[in-house]
Amino acid sequence: MTDRLALDEVDELAARAFEGFVVKKDLAHRFKGAYPVPTYVGEFLLGRYCATTDPDEIEEGLAVVRRLLADRTVRAGEEELFKSRARERMTIKLIDLVKARLDAKSNSYLAELPSLQLKDVRISDALVRANERMLTGGFYAEIDLDYDAVIAEESGGRPFGIATLRPIQLSTRESVERLAAGRAAFSTAQWKHLLLRSIGFEPARLTPRQQDVLLLRMVPFVMRNYNLVELGPRGTGKSHLFQQVSPYAHLISGGKATVARMFVNNATGQRGLVAQYDVVCFDEVSGVSFDQKDGVNIMKGYMESGEFSRGRESIRADGSIVLVGNFDVDVSHQQRVGHLLSPLPPEMRDDTAFMDRLHAYVPGWDVPKLDPSYFTANFGLVSDFLSECWSRLRTQSRLTAVQGRVNYSDALSGRDLAAVNKTVDGLLKLLYPDPESEVPDEELEWAVRLALEVRRRVKEQQRRIGAAEFRNTQFGYRIGEGVEQFVATPELQSPDTIGLDPLPPGQVWGLSEAGGDAGPGLYRIEVNDAPGSGVRLVNQAAPAALRESVKLAEQNLVSGARGLIGDRDAREHELTAQVRALDAAKSGAGLAMPILLAMAGALLQRPLRGGLVVVGNLTLGGGVETLLNPAALAELAMEKGATALLLPVSARRALVDVSDEVATKVAFVYYTDARDALLKALDE
Repeated sequence: MTDRLALDEVDELAARAFEGFVVKKDLAHRFKGAYPVPTYVGEFLLGRYCATTDPDEIEEGLAVVRRLLADRTVRAGEEELFKSRARERMTIKLIDLVKARLDAKSNSYLAELPSLQLKDVRISDALVRANERMLTGGFYAEIDLDYDAVIAEESGGRPFGIATLRPIQLSTRESVERLAAGRAAFSTAQWKHLLLRSIGFEPARLTPRQQDVLLLRMVPFVMRNYNLVELGPRGTGKSHLFQQVSPYAHLISGGKATVARMFVNNATGQRGLVAQYDVVCFDEVSGVSFDQKDGVNIMKGYMESGEFSRGRESIRADGSIVLVGNFDVDVSHQQRVGHLLSPLPPEMRDDTAFMDRLHAYVPGWDVPKLDPSYFTANFGLVSDFLSECWSRLRTQSRLTAVQGRVNYSDALSGRDLAAVNKTVDGLLKLLYPDPESEVPDEELEWAVRLALEVRRRVKEQQRRIGAAEFRNTQFGYRIGEGVEQFVATPELQSPDTIGLDPLPPGQVWGLSEAGGDAGPGLYRIEVNDAPGSGVRLVNQAAPAALRESVKLAEQNLVSGARGLIGDRDAREHELTAQVRALDAAKSGAGLAMPILLAMAGALLQRPLRGGLVVVGNLTLGGGVETLLNPAALAELAMEKGATALLLPVSARRALVDVSDEVATKVAFVYYTDARDALLKALDE
């Protein structure tokens, strides 16, 4: 046990500053999936019994938590066993989701315990009034469940009753003060790391960009009436934070959403989810629809003003709205065929007024597909304590502390300014829970740049739809008396221009000589690695020349595997390749070398050098074919923005007479065979 408690600097700071409120996050992962409860329920118990750095005390606490979860949670198939225990003992203790409804016939409340498949459990009016959230989706609690044999003998009797319940909650009213006091011990970078560890991620495995995206996901928890959308690939943990970490968030899976449940039940006057939870998240948003035609309009009005109507009465609520969903294609392709909000439901996707109410569009594609290596084994704040602090931070603001320090460009409309200010406010509250904290210029600028980017992404989609009023998207800012800076969204870089940044692993720029009338052309090759076997070309109706290039690349990968990918077996991986032509040349002829490097990069999970474009074809035996017109390829590489051209050494003499401009802008890197090409292409 001692080896696993090797503490780093952030761990030691957290253990001292938040004694009793930190827990090793890998302990929570031990219970994930083992018991029918969310992560924050397990962490609640871990926080109670294992909030220490002493290995022996942790082991003792783990034994207690295991026993409690084993004895008080109901696995599938054990429902009748627990009911029988309640009958024999007259009372049992449970950890379960508690829901309630008003039974009009008996004029009383009835509780539902899903794990016991009980829908008619007696519960007092006082317990329901004290815990109204059980009427809108429910919450997890520790429950004393009684069984009354006398009532059981009555016709239609309801023998089960909830005597007492205790919501899963460790925190206190002084939580924010405790958080603010502890934050003073950390640098800003260390504090970001602790926040990420507190929601389960290991920052050492994440780039600064990926960390920023995960921090943006937290903003709705500390801001009232904040509207956020995140779309991206599957498997990036978009809904994790809203389902597993905080009891103040409610996740609605794709499907019908009722106006009564979301906002207000006109029959009973019961307030809906947005009034009961801090954050309401629509998962798989493409499948969401409302039961009433005006459902989207009601939500649109709520997202604008934080109000909705019940008859003549106007009701205020402060729940944030989060929409998360998946792209079925990559971002570049999505931009070519439509816009980046296309996965939204039909009644939302092309409605610029709806889009205008979105304060932030988080780039979910910048988060990697998660595997266990991304989850932390270090200490983090207990989820319940952190979520309570976030909930209480919603009533505060940091904008007064930075007022007058930032000037925004004229391109920002009133709604843009409101959206950017909300995001800046949220990010600064996450970083500085103490309202008296000084915010350095560099951290203010960090928050401003992120806020402008995620709002500009919304504006760019409005512009794509063709609305003239959203034409100006040149978002800029100035800190103090500094120079005005402009903020772009990274995906806006031209898809047919080679950027200086390395592409993700498995992606390569390639040039083809093509031949015929088309001339040379630029291609972007993308290869993804997944469990399975074989190589699959996803291009529809792919030209024969392109299929031949892929086939040659695959055969050379298998035959030269040891020199290219070491001890990995290419035949135990399914590689899906997409080759996109970015010029008039579309045949895909002679692309075997760049496709091979893309396959190797995907298997090695290593990117190639930024600014690099690859040219060359292969033979079945592993030989490199001679280029017919390398000078024309060098000219094209320069035109497309490449800083380096990787090509066969046999082309060296033919490039002596290239123009001075090409010679000064493009570095020629020569290779002798596939392995040499890969070694020279890989980003160091």
